[in-house]
Amino acid sequence: MAATQSDVRLKVEPLLLEVADVVNTTLDLDTTLRRVAELVRKVIDYEIFAILLLNEKAQELRVRFQVGHPREVADRIRIKVGEGVTGVAAQRREAILVDDVSKDPRYISAVPNVRSELAVPLIIKNRLIGVIDIESPQPNHFDEEHKRLLTLIASRMAVGIENARLYTRSTRQARTLVLLNEIARELTSILNLDELLKRIAELVSRLIDYQMFSILLLDDAGEKLQHRFSLRFQENIQLKHEIPLGHGLVGYAAQHRQAVLVPDVNKDSRYIRLNPETRSELAVPLIYKDKVIGVLDLEHTRRGFFTEDHQRTVTTLAAQVAIALENARLYEEVARQEKRLERDLALAQELQFRLLPQSLPQLANLEVAAKFLPARAIGGDLYDFVNYSLKRTALVIGDVSGKGAPAAIYAALVSGILRSHAPIEPGPAEMLSAVNFSLGERRIDGQFVSIIYAVWDDSNRTLQVANSGLPRPLYCHDGKIEIVEATGLPLGLFDDAEYDEFTFRAKPGEMFVFFSDGILDARNRAGDMFGRHRVEQILTRCADKSADCVVESLFKAVAEHAAGEETFDDQTVVAIRVKGTPGKRK
Repeated sequence: MAATQSDVRLKVEPLLLEVADVVNTTLDLDTTLRRVAELVRKVIDYEIFAILLLNEKAQELRVRFQVGHPREVADRIRIKVGEGVTGVAAQRREAILVDDVSKDPRYISAVPNVRSELAVPLIIKNRLIGVIDIESPQPNHFDEEHKRLLTLIASRMAVGIENARLYTRSTRQARTLVLLNEIARELTSILNLDELLKRIAELVSRLIDYQMFSILLLDDAGEKLQHRFSLRFQENIQLKHEIPLGHGLVGYAAQHRQAVLVPDVNKDSRYIRLNPETRSELAVPLIYKDKVIGVLDLEHTRRGFFTEDHQRTVTTLAAQVAIALENARLYEEVARQEKRLERDLALAQELQFRLLPQSLPQLANLEVAAKFLPARAIGGDLYDFVNYSLKRTALVIGDVSGKGAPAAIYAALVSGILRSHAPIEPGPAEMLSAVNFSLGERRIDGQFVSIIYAVWDDSNRTLQVANSGLPRPLYCHDGKIEIVEATGLPLGLFDDAEYDEFTFRAKPGEMFVFFSDGILDARNRAGDMFGRHRVEQILTRCADKSADCVVESLFKAVAEHAAGEETFDDQTVVAIRVKGTPGKRK
């Protein structure tokens, strides 16, 4: 039964004090709206209560708090300003009292058995923010005194509701900004693309409670959007179809470089019906350096679920997502290139070592040892052995300018030229001149090679040597170490270069050692080079031992000297020792 007018008047003063208390002490919107409903019930008995807030852009009222409405009904209610009792109250900015809604054509039925209704606008500073609406199953349930009282409450509560709404929005925006900052920091640290896509979906769900989510990336041709990652009700699914640029909501967002917010996809001709459950959708383009690279797409089964706040939030996040995605894609591309390069280098390394002699010469009067260690996977040093007639063998050791693949390719070129001239069995100086001439015809800027070319006559135990820029060889004989003063200009730089030739008649036990710059130039942490004197010390210790002793001891000593330091240059050593005991002829 309705309260009497005298009862209502008696409750007005303490009620207004309670209203003031709500306005002054409560900033939480949900708490404010709940307390408004409780205060109104103290003076006006109602069956159904609702506070509808105005969406200014759509010019429609949406239920923000209610008592008595089924939840699913309240969520769907959208009342245009000027329609229905509440819409008219909003439009006229005055309270509307309807004694019997069945006789009022303005009434919009949402709950069965309603007979009377009272709607009062919420106005602050001449601006409409919403409507308080109460309903009863009894006709004539509300009267003019109720109307005046609810109008009085609404005028006070509008301030509290607006303050609480602003506070809620500011608090939500502050939390969102903090969360966006955390997300941005986390996203930029993930470089695995699949892991990043999954994490983006998880982090966006912390901001917006979506039900369907997709990340679509633009193909290399810039013509189609491809589903790269999709979630449906928290389940990861694989979508194979592609969407042409400009088609559907996502295609429109990408083509026009702007977010698309659709409250009801059934009313938008652009929508492509892929998910029957979808009712509302938000598509935001991913833009990196003024170029669209994809789209973030969120869907929900409820109409009007996504708001302009959601659009602003996702648009802000999309800028960070685009950077993270591009970084991950670049990293992925670099990783693929590195793997391909590793395979190419491994193949090049195998090819280079196959170009080196697969076995050492087997000679009656000479033992040979050789070793090559590139500074990188492949290098520019080389050594080779070429069989001449009459038991003669040519020994080659070379060092190409530079390191890595370019040096290795140039070294292969040099090896080919050497082999092409070998059939005429030139002497060392003649061979260097011939190679220099051939390289001059194929001159490459900044590329040259230093070579020692020696010819061993196994029958006569003689060695002919010519040098074009490598460190001078060492000759160990009669208990001493002699530097072979063979020098010359590198090959491939000067057309008219000439080369000296030295001839030695070797005795049993005597040794010759040839080495590249990488041996002498190896540095330790203090910056000291290995140097020629250390080479001579090792040669002295191995003077009465094998050629292998010299080679292995040299490489071991260089490694110990440069321990902890990166190898700077390719290292090659070739050592030959005349067989037999010193002082005897074999």
